[in-house]
Amino acid sequence: MQALKVKKVYPDARLPQRATEGASGLDLLAYIKESSRRVVLEGKPRLIGTGIAIEVPSGYEAQIRPRSGLSAKGVLVALGTVDSDYRGEVMVTMYTVGRHNSFELKHGDRIAQLVIGKLADLPIEEVSELSATERGASGHGSTGIR
Repeated sequence: MQALKVKKVYPDARLPQRATEGASGLDLLAYIKESSRRVVLEGKPRLIGTGIAIEVPSGYEAQIRPRSGLSAKGVLVALGTVDSDYRGEVMVTMYTVGRHNSFELKHGDRIAQLVIGKLADLPIEEVSELSATERGASGHGSTGIR
């Protein structure tokens, strides 16, 4: 069985963990180095450290995804990918939107989900035509229009 290897970049960093047995993602926690152990998110994107580095097995990827509870408060996470050959600290791009454009983030807060997925290794084949479907090339909201 493959394992996700996790290294603490800082001795007091906390390892990611599942909140429940059925959770698809591992909680990533903020590692804030400022002496106050707090930062304020105010609209523009900001990189937040997690204090950990990971070794994703070859043939897999790690996706950084938003937490629904924070998203509901207007605190968003940019979807990110950690490739199997990256060994640096896992960073999370966070920002705020909406009428409450400011959010205080504290050291140790759960900030994102880390979801591991198996990659499909598909060969690339150039073709002159693609197979036809009912939807065709209609995109961006087209399936919700009737």
